[in-house]
Amino acid sequence: MSDVSISGPLADGLAGPSGSLSQRGLATGQTAPVSLSAVSLIARAVDCAFLITLGLAVRWLYDTGEQDIAIQYWLAIPGVATLTIWLAGLFHAYRGASLKSLLVSIPSVLAAWIIALLVLLTIAFFLRAGSDFSRLWLGLWFVSGSAGLVASRLVWRARITALANSGRLDRNAVIVGGGDSAIRLIRALETSRTAGIRIVGLFDDRGHDRSAVANYPTLGSFDDLVAFARTSRVDLLIIALPMTAEARLMHLLKKLWVLPVDIRVSALSSRLRFRPRAYSYIGDVPFLDIFDKPLSASGAIAKTVFDRVIGVLALIALSPVMAAVALAVKVTSPGPVLFRQKRYGFNNELIEVYKFRSMYSEQSDANATRLVTRGDPRVTPLGRFIRKTSLDELPQLFNVVFKGNLSLVGPRPHAVHAKAADALYQDVVDGYYARHKMKPGITGWAQINGWRGETDTPEKIQRRVECDLHYIENWSILRDAYILMMTPISLISKSEAAY
Repeated sequence: MSDVSISGPLADGLAGPSGSLSQRGLATGQTAPVSLSAVSLIARAVDCAFLITLGLAVRWLYDTGEQDIAIQYWLAIPGVATLTIWLAGLFHAYRGASLKSLLVSIPSVLAAWIIALLVLLTIAFFLRAGSDFSRLWLGLWFVSGSAGLVASRLVWRARITALANSGRLDRNAVIVGGGDSAIRLIRALETSRTAGIRIVGLFDDRGHDRSAVANYPTLGSFDDLVAFARTSRVDLLIIALPMTAEARLMHLLKKLWVLPVDIRVSALSSRLRFRPRAYSYIGDVPFLDIFDKPLSASGAIAKTVFDRVIGVLALIALSPVMAAVALAVKVTSPGPVLFRQKRYGFNNELIEVYKFRSMYSEQSDANATRLVTRGDPRVTPLGRFIRKTSLDELPQLFNVVFKGNLSLVGPRPHAVHAKAADALYQDVVDGYYARHKMKPGITGWAQINGWRGETDTPEKIQRRVECDLHYIENWSILRDAYILMMTPISLISKSEAAY
């Protein structure tokens, strides 16, 4: 087998046995990569906020004769700012490549800004509302806004350049498979200067002597890959097996689909040729998309903002209820108010969640080795009420707002030793761990569809997991809002199994 010498950005991965994972930023908790789509989303939000703030400030500082800003300005300024950002997106001003190029981004964003202001003038003309707007304000807003948008292009270009130089725009990739297919793939990625990935090693089940490629180490066999991806920062799994190895490919995908990473199959070694739209590309190397992370970078940002904003509002609104429940727990039975329990979180990580204590302190079961049943003597009289109404779950808002290891909506986190009948959940449901591809939530699709409470049969946990996977595959902010609105209704109408 001939070796291929790797240099340049792809050679920054593990350089032989001496390159430790923690040194290369692969260990969990190390600096995470930055997605260009996330940068684009942030740039849009910053530019929109800048134009709105500038428009209001100019009106307040330079337009004299009025103490308050008239209603037409409150309508026009956000409208023009939003239209500018939307048009700039159509002109590709916020693409990663555009943000790095001043010759592309500056004309695009200025053209959008000018067109948006012309739209405002056109609407004002036809509504005969031109006299309602100050020409001095409009001129000052246009000039200062143009200067600010140009300056922001310089800032974003410098920021992206710094991120690229530090390697934070590169995604950590693992090659799955070895031999000639892996060599050909690595050569193609090295030739493609815009690949934007860092190969950290290979996994192969046929022996290290067949899968060692240049300085890239074999990190283990296929059986080791899932554990490695859970404990290390891996963004992309690239399968370099030929399409003819159908049995091995299916065996691999059955193992890997539970991971919250993008999974691609190299199309270089395939003799089958599909339409161009069937492929995705890393640089100019074609791949077939198999699995995607449930949340894109922009989706993850949107869900995090949604969780924190709604979570803070919920904490404020429900604080009297939480205080009353805490007092009731304290005075009705001895012991702590809060009950802490280890549960599985995102990517199988162990997290600690908070609940109001519903059991007698000396009989609390932190590992959930025995599920609560109807009339369970371990549950206090108050505990029965707060469990049935899910008031015991309210302290998990602290997990959402302050720790960030729970979401408002998502698959419910299960205790480490939770069982259906006498079998652990993961032994009952095939692909159970796929529900951990997304951050767990206080409520979820399963809960509003009646699958909450006791899981005394394998069928109940099977149905719950099916609901969880349906939610993961069909996530949206609107779906999260719907689930939140339906949760109180489901607590009243579908609480028979909760005790």
